[in-house]
Amino acid sequence: MMTSTIIITLCILLLIAYVFDLTSSKTRIPSVILLLLLGWIVRQLSTVLHIRIPDLSGLLPLFGTVGLILIVLEGSLELELNRSKIGVIKKASIAALLPMLALAVLLAYAFQYFQEGLSFRDALTNAVPLCVISSSIAIPSVKYLSSYNREFITYESSLSDIFGVVLFNFVALNELGEMHSAWTSVLQLLLMIAVSFAATVLLAFLLGRIDHHIKFVPIILLVLLIYAIAKLYHLPSLIFILILGLFLGNLDELKRFNWVNKLRPDELNTEVHKFKDLITEATFLVRTVFFLLFGYLIETSEVLNTDTLLWAIGILSAALLIRALQFRLSGLKLFPMLFIIPRGLINVLLFLSIVPVQQIPFVNKSLVLQLVLLSTMVMMLGLMFSKKEEEPTTTVSGN
Repeated sequence: MMTSTIIITLCILLLIAYVFDLTSSKTRIPSVILLLLLGWIVRQLSTVLHIRIPDLSGLLPLFGTVGLILIVLEGSLELELNRSKIGVIKKASIAALLPMLALAVLLAYAFQYFQEGLSFRDALTNAVPLCVISSSIAIPSVKYLSSYNREFITYESSLSDIFGVVLFNFVALNELGEMHSAWTSVLQLLLMIAVSFAATVLLAFLLGRIDHHIKFVPIILLVLLIYAIAKLYHLPSLIFILILGLFLGNLDELKRFNWVNKLRPDELNTEVHKFKDLITEATFLVRTVFFLLFGYLIETSEVLNTDTLLWAIGILSAALLIRALQFRLSGLKLFPMLFIIPRGLINVLLFLSIVPVQQIPFVNKSLVLQLVLLSTMVMMLGLMFSKKEEEPTTTVSGN
């Protein structure tokens, strides 16, 4: 009886989530807002009906990590890689890195000001998780924008995740200002790029040559395994996911290299299309479960915590101002791109990665939750009041 009830509940929740995903392009309400609300409602109902549910908080990092991998992989599989994309990649890289660094340093000094004796390293460790743009929310929310803007957001948010993880690991694990730490981080980055290319070629070879009726599950398991091993050694493992997606999604562009032709790209393309469909389905499922679970674990008192609300509003305001300035200097169109700076899955994961000895009182679950909700609502309003872009653009003009 209990098993049937659980299955019925999960099926209903996932089908409701599917309806949210179907209607988000019409309502322009990001599905994540509705998923969080749905999860919170389930929590309230379980309390009212006295339904005992075990502690699920330990599942959040697991679904978050797998969801992050799948979201970045899904986004990178859709990106075109050719000479005409160099401009958007450069601008997206700058937009992902410079505002994050500026906001992180600003917050670190603010944290030091309000807490005496706090080291800059610990302040920066707590600041970085609040400064990263979440690809898990940004990428699915811009489906109806022009092709250029979709590409820009996909590159920007994916690179923001990567830069954020690299910066967090560098700050949290190393003493700032030491040259050997900087060189170690550079070497780790180069090592990860080399490993990523080797692993990508191997996975592409396996994808094209495995003729067993079960072939995509082992590939996905190998992707997760390589990511987890790299993560274990504090390497920027999201780079591997990005490179894998770009490689598989751009086989036609890479045919000019002789060694790529040995992978039989025409035949491999057929398998890649099937693989992309599977990744899209898996991404929806894992992302939905993560945000439902996150919503379920929300305490109402955390959302209404006035001690952190001013911090959340201040951080988001500073992020918008820095982004607007950077867009102006880069000649990028402000609307609606200015407002697409959601915090979400990656921010929660980085926050949970802060070791207790480095945590500071006012960077807590309430602050992260409020920042996720506020930034997503700002993005929602920005998208709702912007005109729908019917035609893809090749350039972005200043506004």
